Amino acid sequence: MRNEMHLQFSALSQNESFARVTVAAFVAQLDPTLDELTEIKTVVSEAVTNAIIHGYENDPSGVVYISVIIEGHTVHLTIRDHGKGIENVEEARQPLFTTKPELERSGMGFTIMENFMDEVNIYSKVNEGTTVELIKHLTKSKALCN
Repeated sequence: MRNEMHLQFSALSQNESFARVTVAAFVAQLDPTLDELTEIKTVVSEAVTNAIIHGYENDPSGVVYISVIIEGHTVHLTIRDHGKGIENVEEARQPLFTTKPELERSGMGFTIMENFMDEVNIYSKVNEGTTVELIKHLTKSKALCN
């Protein structure tokens, strides 16, 4: 069965936790393991934070868009912004790469996403924005009831 939800919110750092919890609540219907749920929450945090800090450069007038589609035991997450975009996606995917060292950013966001998800696709155009597509195949639940 397919189920989906769509969310949009202002590019404010305090909305990152809202996004993380909302996506986790939606995915919880699949009865994921605690590790799977933690990984999903973490990648949502990373992608949303990237959109706010790098895409919109903390401009609260920007909007972050999240779509979550559940198909069977697979979760498809899309986090999108219409911010400044990424000049070199391959460079941005490198561990420890950051364009904001003055903000003490670790440069590990994409690396974390790649380690926690089964598939990560990043599409970006300068001055048009970035879309991060994430796919996670969950283990089949052994719950007696849902």
